[in-house]
Amino acid sequence: MRLAETMGIVQCLSMQRVESPLEARLRREILLARERVYRFGKATPIERLDLPGPGPEIWVKREDLSAVKSYKWRGACNRMATLTPGEAKRGVVTASAGNHAQGVALAARALGIRARIHMPRSTPRVKQSAVLSHGGEFVEIHLSGDSYDDALQAAREDEARSGAVYIHAYDDLLVMAGQGTLADEVVLSGHGPFDAAFLQIGGGGLAAGVSTWLKTYWPDIEITGVEGAGQASMKAALAAGKPAALGQVDLFCDGTAVRKPGDLPFEICRHTLARVETVTNAEVSHAMRVLWEGLRCISEPSGALGLAAVLGQREKLAGKRVLVILCGANIDFLQIGLIAQSVGAASQASRTLRVRIPERPGSMLHLLDTCFAGVNISDFQYGKTGEADAWPVFTLGADEPGGFDQIPAKLAAGGFEWQDLTEAEDVAFRAIPLRGDLLQNPVFLRLDFYERPGALHDFLAQRVRGNANICYFNYRQSGERIGRALIGLDFPSPYERDALMMTIPSHGEGYRLCERLDGETCKRLRGG
Repeated sequence: MRLAETMGIVQCLSMQRVESPLEARLRREILLARERVYRFGKATPIERLDLPGPGPEIWVKREDLSAVKSYKWRGACNRMATLTPGEAKRGVVTASAGNHAQGVALAARALGIRARIHMPRSTPRVKQSAVLSHGGEFVEIHLSGDSYDDALQAAREDEARSGAVYIHAYDDLLVMAGQGTLADEVVLSGHGPFDAAFLQIGGGGLAAGVSTWLKTYWPDIEITGVEGAGQASMKAALAAGKPAALGQVDLFCDGTAVRKPGDLPFEICRHTLARVETVTNAEVSHAMRVLWEGLRCISEPSGALGLAAVLGQREKLAGKRVLVILCGANIDFLQIGLIAQSVGAASQASRTLRVRIPERPGSMLHLLDTCFAGVNISDFQYGKTGEADAWPVFTLGADEPGGFDQIPAKLAAGGFEWQDLTEAEDVAFRAIPLRGDLLQNPVFLRLDFYERPGALHDFLAQRVRGNANICYFNYRQSGERIGRALIGLDFPSPYERDALMMTIPSHGEGYRLCERLDGETCKRLRGG
C-alpha cells in the first residue's frame, strides 16, 4: 500500500475521536518511521502465551528477539536516520541505562557516525558489552554516576561542551515514532483486534508511540500503563498534572528506572492511557518465571512489567484478548539466578517460620514428621545457640491457595512455639548464628540429595541415629534436580562421632555424601 493511501486511512480513523496536535504529528511520524527502521533491523514476532485455568487470551510481542534484544533500536535508528550531513559530522551523544545505548550503537555503526554513550556505573555488564559489540569503533562508553539521571546530566554537559547532537532515549518525537513501529507490526499480524494492552513505562516513549498507533486502528482498546511500585514517575505525573522528578527510584527494573517521564510522552499518555498501575518486584519476578515456563524466553525485569499487571487481574480480564510487550532481555546471568531464588523453585507462595524445639537428638525429625509432613521446604537455616532450645528457620512453599492454613494448628497441637519471619532481613541474607562453645564433638558434612519429596527427611531418619544431634543446617532449594546442604552434627564423644561416620556410606538411596569438611573449615563455622 502506498504511503499516501495509508495516510488517508489513518486520517479517517483518527477522526473517530478528538486528538491533540501532538498525537497527529506522532501518528504521521510513525508512518514515516516504518520506511526507515527496517534498514537497521527486522520485524519481531508475536506469540500466544497459554496459561492453565480461566483468564484472558494473552499475546506477547517478542522484542527480545530483535538484534539488540530490546525494542530500543527502533527509536534510536529512526532518529539517527534523519540527521543531516552536518549533524552526522558532529557526532551524537546520549544517556542510557543500556537498551537505548545499543540502538544508538547499532545505528552509529550502520551510518558511520561517532557516538559517545553515558551509562550509569550500575549498568549490567551484559548491556555494556552489547553496546561495544554493536557499535564497534564508532562508540565510546562513559560510566557516569549511579543512576540514569546522573548519566543524563553528564551527557547533556557533553552535548554543550562538544556540540554533538543529543539523541534522547524517550523525550523525542522521532524516537517515540520509531517505537511505534512495533505496534504497526501488531496490527499487521492479524492477531487483533485486542481488547486491552498493558504497556511498561520508564520515560514513556514506548507507551506513547505504541498507544497512539493502537488507538488509531482499535479506538476502543483499553490501554494501561504499568510501572514498578518504586519507580512510578508517570503515575505521579498524571496525578500532579505535569511531570515532576521522584525523590528516588527502585533500580530492580533498571530499564524503566526513570525519575521523571518525558514531557512529550506525558502529553501523549495523558490522552491515550486509561490508567497507570504499579506492580511489585515480586510480581515482576513471577511474571519472568511465567514467560520462561510458557515461552522459554528470558526477560529482563522491565520486560515483564506488563505481564505482571495482567497476571494480577486474570479473573477480571477473562475472555478478553490482551497484548503485552516483552520489551527486552538484556539481563546479567547472575541476576537471573538471584531472581529465580527469590521467586522460589517450587511455588509462588511461601512463608518463613522460626520454630522452637528441644535441643536434643530426634526433635528436629519429630517436627518434620508431625507438622511439616507433605510440605515443601525450600530453605532450612539453623545454628545451635542454646543448651536447652533450638530455633530452626524453615521457608515453606505451597502450590495451592490455603496451603499454609493447617500448619499453625499442627504446631499448636504439638506444643511448638513459633514466629512468622517471612521477608525478615537476617533470613534473606542467610545470617545463620552458631555458638561454637556449645559444641562438643561436631562434624560438618556436605550433602547432595535428589530434589524429591522426602529425600532429605529419609537421610535424617535413616542415617542420623543414636546421640547425633543436629547443630547446624544450611539448605536452600535452587531449582536443580540436586539439592545441596551443609549439615553439622554434634556428639557426646568422639567415639560416637567416628562410629556413626563409619556407618554412613558415601552413596545411598537418594543422596550422596560429598565430603567431611576439614578442621580449618569447621573451626571457622564454630567461630574459632
